[in-house]
Amino acid sequence: MTRVIIVRHGQSTYNIEKRIQGRTDASSLTAKGKNDASQAGKALSSISFEAIYSSPLQRAKSTAEIIRSQLAAQSPVIQIDENLVEVDLPLWVGMTTSEVQEKFTEDYRTWKERPHKFRMVVNEDSGTREHFPVLALHNQAKQFWQEILPQHQGETILIVGHNGINRALISTALGISPSRYHCLQQSNCGISILNFAGGLGEPVQLESMNQTQHLGETFPSLRPGHQGVRLLLVRHGETEWNRQGKFQGQIDIPLNDNGRNQAAKAAEFLKDVNIDFAVSSTMSRPKETAEIILKYHASLNLELFAGLREISHGLWEGKFESEIEQEFPGELENWRTIPAQVQMPEGENLEQVRKRSVTDWNAIVENSQGQQLQLGLVVAHDATNKTLLCHILGLSNENFWNFRQGNGAVSVIDYPHGSQGYPVLQAMNITGHLSNSVLDKTAAGAL
Repeated sequence: MTRVIIVRHGQSTYNIEKRIQGRTDASSLTAKGKNDASQAGKALSSISFEAIYSSPLQRAKSTAEIIRSQLAAQSPVIQIDENLVEVDLPLWVGMTTSEVQEKFTEDYRTWKERPHKFRMVVNEDSGTREHFPVLALHNQAKQFWQEILPQHQGETILIVGHNGINRALISTALGISPSRYHCLQQSNCGISILNFAGGLGEPVQLESMNQTQHLGETFPSLRPGHQGVRLLLVRHGETEWNRQGKFQGQIDIPLNDNGRNQAAKAAEFLKDVNIDFAVSSTMSRPKETAEIILKYHASLNLELFAGLREISHGLWEGKFESEIEQEFPGELENWRTIPAQVQMPEGENLEQVRKRSVTDWNAIVENSQGQQLQLGLVVAHDATNKTLLCHILGLSNENFWNFRQGNGAVSVIDYPHGSQGYPVLQAMNITGHLSNSVLDKTAAGAL
């Protein structure tokens, strides 16, 4: 496995002024940007890196240098890679966002609503050039992966880049469409982790995305103009069957002591968050997890949704992998490699899980919008959460294994334009409250 840790540069002068940076190098780190880079370095200091790559632009390069200064003494030198440069927006560079909105109203709307269709016609000495910034950025990200991954099989590498290129790196790794460019958030000095089985196109897992707890904030802040709901999607705490690696599915196994402890840590983590409403799967393990979290939010009633319950594994339930392999030879391998094509014997397939969970998820989003509620807690299960994440990012069920969901982990999904607009994955699989590490230390266990 190749572990890739991706960090966005610290706050820059242009960030504060709300100016479009693109590929200009006129912007530099602020005092806060330098301090946050130092905090990111401390958060990564226990990890040993075989390589460090940075964008050539000074806001990223300075961030990489500050991070490296916090790492072990024998850390590798920083390699500058042109493929990590930010999205190219030549006609807008240096302008404030409001100036762009005013001067290029239609173009700006296309940029926000259909980024894959957004184009700039650039006048150059050799004539005019038609430029599609987001499509070009995705190609640039693919090129980076194709060049770098073969060099680092089985190693851990650090990448310091920018908001746009980091989104494109994650998107091309997972197969997320350029049309969803704005559906992933990358905060200044936020940390994301990808685990590659091999090269681009081979299995890859997003272990976590946009962790910002090392910067002293629970979650990334809401974007300006946010109109809809924010949902905190939590996986239930550990059960005894999780610990043993036994398939539980819809058998109603309760939390074990470690699971209650994980739920208590999630409760501490979310203690000061203004939760407006809370929902859970009807099963006891997420229900108890939600109830433990809600001890700091005593005025809230917990609403139960049957559509959020775990996948039915049918005849696999209550069995270890070795027993399943014996009774259903080859099916576990199919489940690991082509999950969308697996029909659980006397159970469900992923499309059935998706239909019922997305129906309830959409109802939760619409209900909250109707009642003008801003922040909701949703506690569910591993397979349910992974299926919902595929839905949120416009991916097929074949992408099921691309997402990690630790017991007691928190993901953050925003609907900035209400239920009709694309959701934004702000952060995924936050587990720092469980282990004081940017790495997910929870035992995966069986579903």
